[in-house]
Amino acid sequence: MNRKRTITGPLAAAVACLALALIGPSAVSQTAPSQTKQAETPKGKVDPRINAQFEKPDVKAWIERFESENREVFARRAEIVSALNLKPGMTVADLGAGTGLFTRLMADKVGAEGRVYAVDVSPGFLKHIAEQSRKLGQKQVTTVQGTQLATNLAPGTVDLVFICDVYHHLEDPEPVLASIRQALRPGGALVLIEFDRVKGKSTEFVLKHVRADKKQFFREIEQAGFTLDSSQPKVKLAENFFARFRKDDRPPTTPAPGKSRRPDRGPRS
Repeated sequence: MNRKRTITGPLAAAVACLALALIGPSAVSQTAPSQTKQAETPKGKVDPRINAQFEKPDVKAWIERFESENREVFARRAEIVSALNLKPGMTVADLGAGTGLFTRLMADKVGAEGRVYAVDVSPGFLKHIAEQSRKLGQKQVTTVQGTQLATNLAPGTVDLVFICDVYHHLEDPEPVLASIRQALRPGGALVLIEFDRVKGKSTEFVLKHVRADKKQFFREIEQAGFTLDSSQPKVKLAENFFARFRKDDRPPTTPAPGKSRRPDRGPRS
């Protein structure tokens, strides 16, 4: 029977910042389920409206979008999972698991003796993943209710955290990164796949939807106590980039898990 882990804590109201991000630039002309036209986001800021659509997701509609060959990370899913270099018995976390695409694939890699935590702040997505895991007999999958500021993973229990097209949805990444670092075992890995935002090259969708470029994202992650792995797997991506980081021993410069430098002003609108 699939295990569901219920975690208490302040769930971000009307926000699913850890849910799987919108599909790539190849489908910019389409409208996401229940999504209204999005205004350009100020530089370095996240428009909370891009997350509201995941509060009560139409899971069937999102499966059609997320699990489509038109989406680069879906088309390259086998190559991506291979680059994670997962081994039987490992414990991994799919942060912003969404429809469970990579949760399923990683569960196959770690096997029955391993474990995959599917972390999301959207109860709708978590319910779908739990039901799907039962049908597939993937008892190694555990759903975890995350919050706006924390993964709610137990300290020192995870070998690798995987984030795919989700990081740019984090309104307050510092405490989330601190929570990830705390959950990782010594030498654990953080793998990031994100839209590659490059002025003059990226589509209008990416320039408006993604708050910063790769250099800024790397800076934030390194400040949180991670080091970019010197040997990066070669993954052929055009719209996204693949980066692997290692948890290091130096003290991070970001807040402790569940804390934020930003005053708590309640739900953001």
